[in-house]
Amino acid sequence: MNDGVNGVALGVFIFFFLAVTVMGFLAARWRKADNEHSLDEWGLGGRSFGTWVTWFLLGGDLYTAYTFVAVPAAIYAAGAAGFFAVPYTILVYPLIFTFLPRLWSVSHKHGYVTTSDFVRGRFGSKSLSLAVAVTGILATMPYIALQLVGIQAVLDVMGVGGGENTNWFVKDLPLLIAFGVLAAYTYSSGLRAPALIAFVKDTLIYIVIAVAIIYIPIKLGGFDEIFKAAGDKYTAAGAGGVVPAAAGQWTYATLALGSALALFMYPHSVTATLSSRSREVIRRNTTILPLYSLMLGLLALLGFMAIAAGVKVQNGQLAIPQLFETMFPDWFAGVAFAAIGIGALVPAAIMSIAAANLFTRNIYKDFIKPDATPKEETRVSKIVSLLVKVGALVFVLTMDKTVAINFQLLGGIWILQTFPALVGGLFTRWFHRWALLGGWAVGMVYGTLAAYGVASPTQKHFGGSSKEIPGIGEIGYIGLTAFVMNVVVSVVLTFVLRALKAPDGIDETSPEDYTADAGDAGVATELPPATAGASH
Repeated sequence: MNDGVNGVALGVFIFFFLAVTVMGFLAARWRKADNEHSLDEWGLGGRSFGTWVTWFLLGGDLYTAYTFVAVPAAIYAAGAAGFFAVPYTILVYPLIFTFLPRLWSVSHKHGYVTTSDFVRGRFGSKSLSLAVAVTGILATMPYIALQLVGIQAVLDVMGVGGGENTNWFVKDLPLLIAFGVLAAYTYSSGLRAPALIAFVKDTLIYIVIAVAIIYIPIKLGGFDEIFKAAGDKYTAAGAGGVVPAAAGQWTYATLALGSALALFMYPHSVTATLSSRSREVIRRNTTILPLYSLMLGLLALLGFMAIAAGVKVQNGQLAIPQLFETMFPDWFAGVAFAAIGIGALVPAAIMSIAAANLFTRNIYKDFIKPDATPKEETRVSKIVSLLVKVGALVFVLTMDKTVAINFQLLGGIWILQTFPALVGGLFTRWFHRWALLGGWAVGMVYGTLAAYGVASPTQKHFGGSSKEIPGIGEIGYIGLTAFVMNVVVSVVLTFVLRALKAPDGIDETSPEDYTADAGDAGVATELPPATAGASH
């Protein structure tokens, strides 16, 4: 690592950062709407994005700076077990092909902006809708914080901010500036800003990975040398070599499956999806998004390269930025750092918008001011998006970075518990609303308590996301175990509640709504009266 500031890399980084900042503010004029004071416009880009804009937006949304830094960092630290991210992104696309077009259609038909809007309309329950909204907000907050951690890792490697003894304000000033710029153009341009910037972000990432996968192995003597060095390290550490031990197979498989089920439960994934202009755009995207899985597989190999290059860091999150600084010329290291930095700005913007939409539609409008106008909804969402980012910034500046990572793992456990209500509701009305609420509560309580009891060398609690599966005895992903409990409780309670003839709630949707396209009857701008009177 450089003793001082890497001026060339920093200069290139600043150039790209300024370029996307200008793009972020100009995005307010891109496809400018007739009515800007609408949550559809600010929070969903007017539901107007075509195939390629949606593809870049979803890619920018799902493959974040945290992905860029953490996936190869997991390989660097734990070996091939870190590759779980590759099979889970392979599993996720056939899964979302079955339900995302249905979610888009019913949301388009009824003017739903969030998943909680759909849950409330489908099951006639504000309480279940509130549970989904609160879960989404809680799961998103540490995810935003991790994007800021990604920016901070890059700044640390470039030598920006001084050493550990530097005044805290000076040390964190670059991150504060990046945060301020992000907050300003998100407030001004809404979802259009990250949609436009995503073109630059994804292009830079593809360029960096293409160069890295060719250039770095040449400098290190080829992949044979890279895998040999990695194998030697894992064997010496007692990790069993490059291939994970048999004892870790349940963990690997359940983590991959659980992560695949959870990915499109996150509010930011759904926000990017609902911004599309047609059902066909969603179907096409589920077939071309796997291109990112190819990129992710190549990206993961950087963890092995960091080992072969002799990278030594206390914080594993710095391994890949340090690899880039060590192996690349300074100017291209700046390009790579810019890719990571911009890779943090795009998802952070979408996540803050998604969390703000959930608060506005499913807490503020449902429980605080039911008669809020579209203009007021947009104003509240803008303000909340700022507060969400401030909360994430405070989290990053005041807490240990490993805590942020562990809370993001906990967020994955939580968000998976919304799957039965959302995906189940897209295909059947059989589940009872109170049963789904009971299943959600059981999954949340078990998942949280189980994660609390997991210790690591650096954490007494919330030290990981895997624990012994009750009744099986194998170590597996806590989120998937909690999900199974959630489903079982939901099914059993549904039988009981239907036998007791408990009130079922009002379903405002109809079967044809789930296959409607943009050319069908117009989008509802206000929710029907039946929703306002739905039972809790």
